[in-house]
Amino acid sequence: MKKVLVVEDNEDSRELLCAMLEDSYEITSCADARSALALLESTTLLPDLLLLDISLPGIDGIQLLHRIRSSEALAGIPAVALTAHAMKGDESRFRSLGFDGYVTKPIVDESQLIRVMEYLIHRGGKPTS
Repeated sequence: MKKVLVVEDNEDSRELLCAMLEDSYEITSCADARSALALLESTTLLPDLLLLDISLPGIDGIQLLHRIRSSEALAGIPAVALTAHAMKGDESRFRSLGFDGYVTKPIVDESQLIRVMEYLIHRGGKPTS
């Protein structure tokens, strides 16, 4: 089973994401970036995909991704931006910052999230919108 790390500070959103995905993926979740970094740096069993909320307290999702990308051991893990930022141009902005995928919250269409995740896990690279 493929491993996914969910980093989401809102407990309800985190629990909903985990419930949506737990039948198909091995899910680990964290409420903040510091916990996520500690977990990633302490394990050799790295996730196959990262779902990163953008608006995290302290270290936000963008800063978290930059720290992940600066680590040789972690840099290759595909990352999806989970965000309520859904204005024109936001998707291309997040992709230009290094995210491999982009999904807006609240997640209305679970199939869109699954499609992006499956593409990144199984084929790598950046999915088309």
